[in-house]
Amino acid sequence: MKAGIASIRKELAEIYSPEETESLIFLIFEKLKGYSRTQFLLSKDEKLTAEELLSMSQILGRLKNHEPIQYILGETEFYGLPFRTAPEVLIPRPETEELVQWIIQENKLARPTILDIGTGTGCIAISLRKTIPLSTVLACDISPVCLETARLNSELNSTDVALFEYDILKLSPEIKIPELDIIVSNPPYVRETEKLLMEKNVLEFEPELALFVSDENPLIFYERIADFARVQLNDGGRLYFELNEAFGKECSRMLQEKGFSEVLLKKDINGKDRMIRAALEKPLKY
Repeated sequence: MKAGIASIRKELAEIYSPEETESLIFLIFEKLKGYSRTQFLLSKDEKLTAEELLSMSQILGRLKNHEPIQYILGETEFYGLPFRTAPEVLIPRPETEELVQWIIQENKLARPTILDIGTGTGCIAISLRKTIPLSTVLACDISPVCLETARLNSELNSTDVALFEYDILKLSPEIKIPELDIIVSNPPYVRETEKLLMEKNVLEFEPELALFVSDENPLIFYERIADFARVQLNDGGRLYFELNEAFGKECSRMLQEKGFSEVLLKKDINGKDRMIRAALEKPLKY
């Protein structure tokens, strides 16, 4: 294994930072050998089989082509849970774990009904369903590939999440959705002009549909989901978003203008405005 590790470090030196390379090395050998981090550290003197050497070489070739390790291995971890990945589905990000944690911390209901809009791998919906045992969780996406991936991940994590195809921009197809206590979404929020700032592994491999919005209307998904939430949320229900740090104040203002209260912009672990929460108080019916 020592020779294999040295080879990986050498081959990836010009592409990845030393910290990224060490992380990739562990993930590769975790996949090849099924080792925990402790087992990996204690087994570096082991010899690799010809089959393992071939697999390592194939993974290395794809990494050198900037393909994300999550797509190469077909799996990743989110909120301590395993998730399958697919090339047409956005890879779960660590900052989204912070959004999930925020929702869990603020939830005071034993049996909340939750909807995740644009679910992708299902990472948000499944993590919430797993952590709030009596919750009812629904999740939608426009992509059949995302919905199938989320279904597989729901089975993988022994959770029951109600999945359905839905285009939030067109509000179609017409379906009956129960009144909700929580709506959460991590919608597309990267402007087209920001493509120049993005890494090659994201631009060339991750789905544009899940990432980008036009510069002319960067809050289109937030506005449409806010309008949807005004109808579907229970009185006192809450809306949570992950967002582009450049539009925190603008999104806050939009939500206030649409009648939401308790609007709170929250920084992530890196000090960036990446999450926002709002509550809905519906007028009394006479």
